[in-house]
Amino acid sequence: MSTCTRCVLSETFPGISFDESGVCNYCRNTPVPDAQEKQAYIEKFEDLLQSKRSKHSFDVLLAYSGGKDSTYTLYTLRKHYDMKVLAFVFDNGFISDQALKNIRHMADSLGAACTIFKPPFDVMKKAFGLAAGTDIYSPKTLDRASSICTTCIGMVKAMILKTAISYDIPLVAFGWSPGQAPISSAIMQTNPRLQRFSHRTIRDPLVERIGDELKPYFLSDDDLTTDPSRWPVNIHPLAFMDYDEEAIMEKIASLGWVKPLDTDPNSTNCLLNALANYLHRERFKFHPYAWEIAGIVRSGCMDRSSGVSKVTEPEDMNMVSYAAKLLGIDLGL
Repeated sequence: MSTCTRCVLSETFPGISFDESGVCNYCRNTPVPDAQEKQAYIEKFEDLLQSKRSKHSFDVLLAYSGGKDSTYTLYTLRKHYDMKVLAFVFDNGFISDQALKNIRHMADSLGAACTIFKPPFDVMKKAFGLAAGTDIYSPKTLDRASSICTTCIGMVKAMILKTAISYDIPLVAFGWSPGQAPISSAIMQTNPRLQRFSHRTIRDPLVERIGDELKPYFLSDDDLTTDPSRWPVNIHPLAFMDYDEEAIMEKIASLGWVKPLDTDPNSTNCLLNALANYLHRERFKFHPYAWEIAGIVRSGCMDRSSGVSKVTEPEDMNMVSYAAKLLGIDLGL
């Protein structure tokens, strides 16, 4: 199988082509921010923090999974910028026990308030089971994440917005790596128009098939009429700050964070990820983390060989079977 000689995308990735040197069109057409652009975003970010600081009960609401990137983002916001953080944890029923311990320990040790939101497992089971076995999202939506992860992230983003608007929190932070979103979206004002688009893409297909019991986990029509001045600004600092996975792991470990041993190589918090990756690879023939890892490799934050290993290593079938059993999915293995 042909793989880009610069990143990790293979010939099975949608829309890919290679030049005579084996470099893919995504590498040729995706700009990589330089030091000057990153510095400009750091300054913009710091100006934004200063303008919002101490005017509200909390300065920032962090989508906190307990994984390495969101933990490092929590550390950065608290210790580098002294922000008043409310960490929001969406418990999808598949958080590793060690990740939950990490969440509690890191929130306490870093001085952040923390709330854990857990929908009934039967609701999550219906949503994830549907996403696992039915084409409910457009193929383009699934270029950058599995169907199961798209479902979960859609609810996380919606609940984060509902919470930020309700508590009048001006900033919403995510621990996205440099490969998950471009630097151009690292600081972005949220608004009802964007959320309506998200509803059409994620909420509506789920609600149509499962029913109104899913509606509380998304914004309502009343939420969408909230005064635009109360809508938060989205930030993901790792897009423009130095990103070194080994250094991040070393730093948070020194603060008491412990790497879970029961998750797959691409997650440090979720027991469902192995199944999500397995199903995506079986169906589409490429790893759902390929786009993210390719972006990290292009940015110079990961060497190509490490990236290729991450997107070619087979899933632990014990982990896959564990999640499938909880969701009542017969993999025919």
